[in-house]
Amino acid sequence: KDSAKDKNSIAVGKLNTKIRKRLKKASSLSSSKATTDNKDEDMDTVITKQSTNGSCIVNLSAGNGTKIVEKAMEYVGNPYVDLPLNEFGKLDVGGAVGKAGYLNIIKDIGLKEPYIGIVPLISGEIAEDFARYFVESEQKPTAIALGVLVDKNGVSRAGGYILSLMPDASDDIVTKIEENIKKIPSISKILAKIAKLDEIAKIITGDDNIELLEENIYPKYECNCSKEKFERGLISLGKTELEDILKEEKDTEILCHFCNKKYIFDKKTIKELVDNMDK
Repeated sequence: KDSAKDKNSIAVGKLNTKIRKRLKKASSLSSSKATTDNKDEDMDTVITKQSTNGSCIVNLSAGNGTKIVEKAMEYVGNPYVDLPLNEFGKLDVGGAVGKAGYLNIIKDIGLKEPYIGIVPLISGEIAEDFARYFVESEQKPTAIALGVLVDKNGVSRAGGYILSLMPDASDDIVTKIEENIKKIPSISKILAKIAKLDEIAKIITGDDNIELLEENIYPKYECNCSKEKFERGLISLGKTELEDILKEEKDTEILCHFCNKKYIFDKKTIKELVDNMDK
């Protein structure tokens, strides 16, 4: 499995290593950046590190002026990690992610500059590292749990919860929730038995008085890549590097990290980009 071909790399014919790195930079600039041409909230989650599976990038988009995620896309530098179960007999997410790196949260909420928060990875367990991020970077005490159930056919259930306190939450409410979370089953076991979100919320909070603010929300995987975005990524490389690309190949092929869609830029198009830089 270690020798499996990296399907998320950028294919550029027979370009030399230097040019490959430049085009990979262009791909990253254009496809991993949250969109900024709408009024909805976008968030990029980037885990950067030196371990078995490279960087991980997740982009979440909320729609219709809400903060409810409707679209998501992700990229894992090396999706072929194969580790034994951890000491608890569960998937070793912490071992795959590792601790040598950072969790970066980039939020585009429509302001002039995006909000960026960065915290070191402490365990590699994604829920634990996110909980630390909320406490240290946003000063929000938060409970987070994630779980994945697998069987012989692959992933059967996956889900989680994030529980943040409102500003007026009393100490009694905080204590009640903390004590309840300690005694409830893991989120994986809850997902195995219960599918309705309101029932899961009652179990997690220990409160039967649950109000659903939105129903029938089904997040979907949808890539927001386009040839125009990759073109902007190429332009960001600068005139000198584009001229180097022109010398190497007739056609330049870039592969989107998220959806594996290919975009072809012929030599004429690259030359037009160079010529437009002089105008």
